[in-house]
Amino acid sequence: MAQYTRVSPGSTHGEIEAKALITDPDDPFAPVALRSPRRPKQSELVSQGPLEKAYLFWIVGASCDGCTIAISGATHPRVEDLLTGRVPGLPRIELIHTVLSVESGPEWTENLRLAAEGKLDAPYLVCWEGSIMDETVSGEYGYWMGLGEDRDDGRQITSLEWLDRLAPGAAAVLSIGTCACWGGIPAAHGNPTNAMGVMDHLGKDYRSALGLPVVNIPGCSPVGDNITETAAAALLFLNGLAPLPEFDELGRPAWLFTETVHRHCPRAGYYEEGVFAHSYGDKECLVELGCWGPVVQCNIAERGIVDGHGGCMNMGGICIGCTMPGFPDKFSPIYERPPGALLSTNTNRVFGGFIRRMRYMSQRDKMRSARWHDSRDLPSGWSRYSTQPVGAERLVHRLYSRKQHAREGGR
Repeated sequence: MAQYTRVSPGSTHGEIEAKALITDPDDPFAPVALRSPRRPKQSELVSQGPLEKAYLFWIVGASCDGCTIAISGATHPRVEDLLTGRVPGLPRIELIHTVLSVESGPEWTENLRLAAEGKLDAPYLVCWEGSIMDETVSGEYGYWMGLGEDRDDGRQITSLEWLDRLAPGAAAVLSIGTCACWGGIPAAHGNPTNAMGVMDHLGKDYRSALGLPVVNIPGCSPVGDNITETAAAALLFLNGLAPLPEFDELGRPAWLFTETVHRHCPRAGYYEEGVFAHSYGDKECLVELGCWGPVVQCNIAERGIVDGHGGCMNMGGICIGCTMPGFPDKFSPIYERPPGALLSTNTNRVFGGFIRRMRYMSQRDKMRSARWHDSRDLPSGWSRYSTQPVGAERLVHRLYSRKQHAREGGR
């Protein structure tokens, strides 16, 4: 009979108590690795690859669970569609998650043990959420992150130990969120835990069972769709239906993290014309309020945070650089104007101010139809003043029009 051990409270090394492990695959609280082989296969109309399913182990380190919340709100594809195998070409996902799984306790950790021993009936991926804290500095009898007990001797097994056991056999290891990618806030200067990212811990020479380095999906928290989209792309590759997606030198999905926030920010036009917000709630560019969008690589301004909606700059907030390896130390003090903005904003005030006035001059001309060209007033009851250009402005319009229509013989 399979057993696990329980350490009695107050005991130094623990008093061992044997308890039966649920091994009936028909029991809904049995480990999913035992229940899954009994599930009926999904329709051939949906499954187009050789894999009918894949296991996904979601392991949490030093985390606020924000990444779990983010992925639960993903819409393209939805987590529910991945779990039920409704996405064409993708295997069904059997999720082993610290919060979302049905089983708990020893039945939950039994899934990890079976995976580490190579006893699963399908490939598996590892998603790590949160920072990795250095267990070598946690003390002789202490630990930073515990995740179950050894069923032989009652010893506490840390989350980090499970990562070390699972990483070599994983089809891919994904770091979810900035804490998992680069260490994040727990790794800020002066922390006592020597916190780091998965990539730092496993090293640059790490390769998964399929030869992949660590895949990083940063953000605090990440856009949920970024997580599921990257996972789907990796699964399509795993299923032999698509090439390996392109990743940048930091292991980020290149199609998601190549562009800066600024290039797709709805306020970027104000920056170009040298117009900046003075306080939160203003509609203009937020650089002088502490926004780092011009240098930060992130797609939240164009994608939104949930189903195309929301996102920092879209909702009036600044970019604090949370997707970047230098966060938070190299972006602090947060909410103060970046030093480089002093040069860029003042330059834009001069040059952008000139461009803005030239555009306004052209705009006034283009607001008049050809029929109204020689009329001093607009035939609109809403008009409050004469709008026909006069003096130097009229001369500029004439010269501009001749240049514009030069190939047509001029006007």
